[in-house]
Amino acid sequence: MAEIEVESVFERTRVGQGGLLANEVGVVAEGRALELAQWKRRSPRRRGWLVRRMLVLADVAALVAAFGLVELAFGAQAYRTDTKGLTAYLFVLATLPGWIVIAKLYRLYDQDEERTHHPTTDDFSGVFHLVTVGVWLIFAGAWLTGVAHPSLTKLTVFWVVAICLLTAARTGARAWCRRRITYLQNTVIVGAGDVGQRVARKFLRHPEYGINLIGFVDSAPRPRQEGLDNVALLGSTKALPELVRLFDVERVVVAFSNDPAEETLALVRSLNDTEVQVDVVPRLFELVSPSVKIDTLEGLPLVELPPPRLARSSFAIKRALDIVGAVVGLVLTAPLFAYIAFRIRRDSAGPVFFRQTRLGLNKREFTALKFRTMRDGVDTAEHRAYIASIMNQDIAPNRNGLYKLDNAGAITPFGRWLRKTSLDELPQLINVLRGDMSLVGPRPCLTYETENFEPHHFDRFLVPAGITGLWQVTARGQATFREALDMDVAYARGWSLGLDLRLLCRTPLQTLGGKATA
Repeated sequence: MAEIEVESVFERTRVGQGGLLANEVGVVAEGRALELAQWKRRSPRRRGWLVRRMLVLADVAALVAAFGLVELAFGAQAYRTDTKGLTAYLFVLATLPGWIVIAKLYRLYDQDEERTHHPTTDDFSGVFHLVTVGVWLIFAGAWLTGVAHPSLTKLTVFWVVAICLLTAARTGARAWCRRRITYLQNTVIVGAGDVGQRVARKFLRHPEYGINLIGFVDSAPRPRQEGLDNVALLGSTKALPELVRLFDVERVVVAFSNDPAEETLALVRSLNDTEVQVDVVPRLFELVSPSVKIDTLEGLPLVELPPPRLARSSFAIKRALDIVGAVVGLVLTAPLFAYIAFRIRRDSAGPVFFRQTRLGLNKREFTALKFRTMRDGVDTAEHRAYIASIMNQDIAPNRNGLYKLDNAGAITPFGRWLRKTSLDELPQLINVLRGDMSLVGPRPCLTYETENFEPHHFDRFLVPAGITGLWQVTARGQATFREALDMDVAYARGWSLGLDLRLLCRTPLQTLGGKATA
């Protein structure tokens, strides 16, 4: 797209063309979103172009490195050929295009562009299958052609090393990409109502998603909530096709505008000639979990909502994972337990453990254990009032950007560090071993917090409470209490073993990041 000056952008989208309102121009001109959009337009390359190439490079480098490391470990002559290994090396190099094709079949290069956020942990299943299929194809190819005779032991070691190196290389590649301006996606939200503004708040609190939010498009927008004052109102939905061209928009999120359904369908179809990713917030989105599947009935899509309660087999698998994880965790952290207990007793008078009645599976009460981080005897009335206040989704965060009660005066110096690292929750491994909690699940809530629940929020009690979970990993203190409950419900309705494993893998990254916990 040709370079267009900011002034001409405003001139071409003024009132009368369904574009910017006169009093909105200053808001947009002062915002960083437009500045980034101008930088983005100087290059036709987009996120998909960047990430696909970096992931291919990372995969090739990881596979070559894995092969080299295995060769060093087993000796240069492990492949016995007439040319003393040269043919084997050439054979492995010749298979690299096949690896890339298999990775493409598993959609390991496409989802970063399609999804707002795609961490490497979500790739693990695909990487596992890629390496498994690739190793067996190498074995079959070597056996059929006779160019090499790799041992089963060597192939097994290569399989393990390749999975580890591919995962690490992809993590590094994505980290590098996220620092490039090409990774940003200029984004417009269709609909400036409660749902659209909720989507905007989630985008703004996660800069790592690479979403450059240009603004809202809505013919009858609601007043912007606190904290969204700098997000522009770009005008009516009729201006969307022109705005997509002017701002080089890459993603459009349709979030319940006031326009009739027929007009919204026509609006989305008007974008068919542009390379725009369209995301649609579904009606009844409170019921749609991350693990839903789409079926079709003679071309009519059906959203499949699985039964919210865990099957007996699923519960047994989850419980087995909890027992193994809790035992391993308690053994490995035993020295840390002793050190923290010593520091707590030295820091202030009172017990080492903080005991509190919480609600778990089926609203069953249990005593949750945590390391004490506050001075003994602190009144909970202030926390109770604060929980009720942040049920309102329009409420703004505290000055620190978090939805968390600021009771710094009651927290001990060492307790502040425990909360920052989330190590205050380490004793909950004992709760997991007892069966009161799970490693992954909704946050164990207090009895009085249920006074603020809406009916669908009680679905969170269909699964055991957890030490970590969807809310803790994706939002933590940056979400309102109501938003946290919605995420707990989404987890309960969309549970899967794969989801638990991904959340467990992502939890240490959040802990090391030092973000505050609730």
